[in-house]
Amino acid sequence: MVMCFAPTCKHYSERDDCKWFAFPRDPLELRKWLKLIRREDRDPGKHSRICSCHFVDGDKENRPTIFDYNITKRFKGEALPKKSHKHFLANVDINQPIPGPSGLDDQFEATTCAEEVGMQVSESTPSTSTTVMACSSAGTSYPFGAMVDAENYFLKNEVNSLKTELLHLKQSFSFKKIEGNSHLVTVYTGLPTKDIFLTLFSLFENMKLNYFMGWQVVSVPKIDQLLLTLMKLKLNLLNADLALRFNISRETVANIFKTWLFALHEILFVQLMKNSPSRFKNKCCMPNSFSSFTNCRMIIDCTEVCTIQSKNMEKQRITYSSYKHRNTLKGLIGVAPNGVVVFASKLYPGSLSDKKITEHCDVLQRLVPGDLILADKGFLISDLLPQGVSLNVPPFLNTPQFSREQVIRTKTIAKARIHVERAINRIKQYLILRMIPSTLIPHASVVFQTCAALTNLQFPLIKEVESLYD
Repeated sequence: MVMCFAPTCKHYSERDDCKWFAFPRDPLELRKWLKLIRREDRDPGKHSRICSCHFVDGDKENRPTIFDYNITKRFKGEALPKKSHKHFLANVDINQPIPGPSGLDDQFEATTCAEEVGMQVSESTPSTSTTVMACSSAGTSYPFGAMVDAENYFLKNEVNSLKTELLHLKQSFSFKKIEGNSHLVTVYTGLPTKDIFLTLFSLFENMKLNYFMGWQVVSVPKIDQLLLTLMKLKLNLLNADLALRFNISRETVANIFKTWLFALHEILFVQLMKNSPSRFKNKCCMPNSFSSFTNCRMIIDCTEVCTIQSKNMEKQRITYSSYKHRNTLKGLIGVAPNGVVVFASKLYPGSLSDKKITEHCDVLQRLVPGDLILADKGFLISDLLPQGVSLNVPPFLNTPQFSREQVIRTKTIAKARIHVERAINRIKQYLILRMIPSTLIPHASVVFQTCAALTNLQFPLIKEVESLYD
């Protein structure tokens, strides 16, 4: 889909039957075009196009000259000069009777000059048409009818432009279209209510954004830019789809998404998740399932995110997961006993073990003596733990069957550990993590951590915890 590069023009290829012209390669001719177009927010790219509606007769050789900014100027150039206050009537005999309609000449000419105004009425062949002429002090005549036609022409163009803009606003997807329906808010954003969305937006409403591609986005309101970003994360819509929904170009979609992705990551992850709650704070909202683990600081587990197969053989090798049997990226999630995500590592190649990832991420640096962490059997990390920190994992089967005590212990740990699996399932509800697009591979860790942080804006994972806030 191609959208016209001209400012305020809303034409795009899939809806309008315009011709589409590429920008000239000659630098001198290109500068002339840009001077005529007057777009200040960014320069045209190699895929930028301008529609034929801005060229006289739709011919590229005429250069783009038809824009909103010069419509008024064209009309003003044909306007009548201001009349002098010293005008007076001359050569009019007030005692002469006024002729009837049949006596009026079809050439009724009004001559306006700096020194005098003359009115001439002559009898000729009866006619119903009347032409009024105005002349300036320089002697140039302007027919009033032509001026009215010119005015109507430009007013019609302005009306059509406003109609197109109104249609654009009606067709564009926006938060106003879904704010009255909580179900739709959740479907499109992953957030449970309109109020939570607006609270999130309030964090960025007065923030000056440094746009990723270097040029400002003014065609989409800020609140809808946030909506677009959450829709991309939640539904993993194609940029072409979002461009059609919001009536913008794919380049603008990419600029908005990457800008807001890093803004959300900075506020929700870097600032709000830089520290993990202490075990003393955890005790304030400890679920019953943790009654045997009152000093638990967090439950940890790893999860994998599918990615495209790299053309580089070495990258293929290190990202191939023997568990998923495909190329993946792997990250570690830490969840507090109350179900809140308190840690999310960056993404590592899928071939790395849970122990290696635990060693390389900084989750262990957050623990203090007396803390307990719960994990799965794959986390053989006892030798990595800081002094005074303990690890609780399900027992290994070293005998033909578990003893009664081992069964009880396994069930107790599993009952507590289930919360990290539920938290990871919430994170995976952001469909962008089912297959990270190739264009976002360099930012995969930011996407993963942002989705993890966004789940903390949902209703509490554990009902017991939710009742504490009622």
